[in-house]
Amino acid sequence: MSDEFSNLTTVSCQKFKCSARGLILPFGIEACMSIQLRAVLYFIFLLYLFLGIAIIADIFMSSIETITSRRRKIRYPDPGENDKYLTVEVRIWNDTVANLTLMALGSSSPEILLSIIEIIGNRFEAGELGPGTIVGSAAYNLLMICALCISAIKAPDARRIKLYSVFMVTSFFGFFAYIWMFIVLSVISKDVVDLWEAVITFLMFPLVVIIAFLAEKNFYASKKIDMEEEEQTLILTPPDHDGTGSPRSFRKDELLQFLRDLGQTTNLSLEDKAQLFAAKLSESMHRSRMQYRIQGSRMLTGGKSLFVNLPDKLQEIYTEVNKRDSLVGHRTSLIARTIEEEDNNNNNIDSDLPIPLIEFSTTAYAVLECEQRVVLKIKRRGPIDVDVRFRLDTIDGTATAGEDYVKLSEEFKMERGQQEKRITIHVIDDNQWEPDETFFVKLSLPEGEESRAKLGSKTIALVTIINDDEPGFIEFEESITLVKESVGKVEIKVVRVNGADGRVSVHYRTKDIDAVASRDYESSQSEIIFEHGEISKIIAIPIIDDLEAEKDESFAVELYDTTGGAQLGKHSRTVVTIINDDDYKTMANRMASLVQIDIDKLSVTKTSWGQQFRDAMNVNGGDLETAKAGHYIGHALAFFWKVLFAFVPPTAIASGWLTFFVSLLFIAILTAIVGDVAAVFGCLVGLKDSITAISFVALGTSLPDTFASMIAAKNSKTADDAIGNVTGSNGVNVFLGLGLPWLIAATYWESKNLPFTVKAGDLSFSVLVFSVCCVISMTVLILRRYLSVFGKAELGGPTIPKYLCSIFFILLWIGYLTLSGLQAYGHIKWQS
Repeated sequence: MSDEFSNLTTVSCQKFKCSARGLILPFGIEACMSIQLRAVLYFIFLLYLFLGIAIIADIFMSSIETITSRRRKIRYPDPGENDKYLTVEVRIWNDTVANLTLMALGSSSPEILLSIIEIIGNRFEAGELGPGTIVGSAAYNLLMICALCISAIKAPDARRIKLYSVFMVTSFFGFFAYIWMFIVLSVISKDVVDLWEAVITFLMFPLVVIIAFLAEKNFYASKKIDMEEEEQTLILTPPDHDGTGSPRSFRKDELLQFLRDLGQTTNLSLEDKAQLFAAKLSESMHRSRMQYRIQGSRMLTGGKSLFVNLPDKLQEIYTEVNKRDSLVGHRTSLIARTIEEEDNNNNNIDSDLPIPLIEFSTTAYAVLECEQRVVLKIKRRGPIDVDVRFRLDTIDGTATAGEDYVKLSEEFKMERGQQEKRITIHVIDDNQWEPDETFFVKLSLPEGEESRAKLGSKTIALVTIINDDEPGFIEFEESITLVKESVGKVEIKVVRVNGADGRVSVHYRTKDIDAVASRDYESSQSEIIFEHGEISKIIAIPIIDDLEAEKDESFAVELYDTTGGAQLGKHSRTVVTIINDDDYKTMANRMASLVQIDIDKLSVTKTSWGQQFRDAMNVNGGDLETAKAGHYIGHALAFFWKVLFAFVPPTAIASGWLTFFVSLLFIAILTAIVGDVAAVFGCLVGLKDSITAISFVALGTSLPDTFASMIAAKNSKTADDAIGNVTGSNGVNVFLGLGLPWLIAATYWESKNLPFTVKAGDLSFSVLVFSVCCVISMTVLILRRYLSVFGKAELGGPTIPKYLCSIFFILLWIGYLTLSGLQAYGHIKWQS
């Protein structure tokens, strides 16, 4: 018995299963291991390699972000002053070109490199792992990522694709790429890729980039190419600069407004306030697809976040400030009585705009219920020599169409030469007391009008119906007011809400806190009278500038003794804080510097190896205060990879290009190992390479993209960064990931006067099934954009429809895997 066991052991140790599947693996030490143990070890090793690829891909994409975010200086005529020029910095790389070239390469580099390495490692003979991964990754990206992004957005919020023409171009090529693959392998020259077919496949890559770029510029719909949106923004609102002349990421008036909104919170340091403002900026910052992809990778590995994470104490304050801002903004809109906020320059024609731009003249209107109508003004900027069609739709707020106002859903035309159009909406006066109520009016362009006109920033107007059947409540608009000592006088608004019937009055008086009347301000005590229908008044109190350095001082203004049936509202007292001008400027400048430091920390550009090693060796990039349990777990698992890849040159060297090539080399090495591990693992568990590729490998390489798209769906205002680039990446995968290795191999075999053989088999069936799923899923996305049941948007929308769409997309992906598996194992007969 022992001899028998010894012979069995000797045989199994001499020749073990799957010993010749990889270029490097397996190792000889595996000879005497059980197949089950080897399968488990290979699976764990495969997952760990995917983690390593995610980390080096983070560095690779950081280099791409550094490269594509480079800027150049341009000079434009100053729209405010003749004979003067503005110098602004704009990005060198166009977003569409960057997305379809370097960014697509960064996102899909493992799949592309796997295909190239496999074909070269097989002595220029085609394999199944590389092409299968490309098709499987495309299926996962289109179906699963779209499914997750559709349901990730909280109902009823929705996200639409902004650059729809670009999306349609990349969608077509993302579908055509796989049809072309099927035609090459199964129709033109069965199981053979000729050199001319490989050349055409590869050349389609620059072709799709050029066509998408022209689509973004409205080349097919307009004779005049659009100016970059970023350039228009910078010309109209040039950025502020710090003391060294470097541009800031924010405007100083935004910072000062935030300080006013924050109020005199004495337990906050200047650094805390700077962090709060940096968090606010971080929410509204424009982010590229690469930044979302980097953030997705760092979520997996406990790395440094690209978003400002606040400590729990500051997060509570930040949430409270946002709630208060929302309430104050709502109350302000309630008392606004069609106040026009038009700049005189907007009345002039802006000849720099290539097509007309239309928007509301103001975003807040108010009307007394007894007036029974509100007039909305839509203004036009840019050319006036064409007719412009637009559409207005009312949306219920607290006011209900048919009960409080007459619903409007109609198209209008602004005639040639007309710069302003007035539209009347009728209000229903029911002679019953109700609280002030609101509804919204949405401005949009009818289908087909997008090529003839653009929408400005003011596309939603809030209309408030002010109840006039009760005398109302009288209160201050703001409970806190900040003023500089040199302001001369402070103007405090008193408002009348929830009623405007009859003549009412209220008294007010000032009271010292730590400011002293007659020394710091002039004491005041008087009466305010509101006539019937009046809803706001201004109290002006002189401020005394004594030209002496003093600390901040405050006084109060109180309302009391109402008449005419009116009552005091919640804010019957306001505190006015007088800030010394010099201290105010010093504080504001210092805080601006601190905010810029916090924003700069979010940059993906690394300046030194020391910084890279500090970030690599510390949880959450060293920000322990906001680190969670998940950060520690991810950091522990990824520690080896983080330290290893910290040796990659920083992105600050050679404008990111050195980092680009070194990290690409690391990705190539890891991808080669992944190819071996995946092949041996599939062999051990009895999976064909084609099935291993479309399942395990495709899922592993696409996981960071999943997190990136979900983050983009939640944080971006459009769907472009979430799913808009999926179709482009799918096309690039074929044109570059198959076109390049096919070109290399076809050239090699052509030099030997032999054909380059690529067995269609499982691949052609998988491509065909994916193409059908692609058509179905794209049809659903188009229907979602135009049907109100889905919220007229690709992502989000009403709860039930969005979850039904997500489930449908997931079922499509499961169906794709199932059919491909059944065919690969002979249960579905397929003759390619």
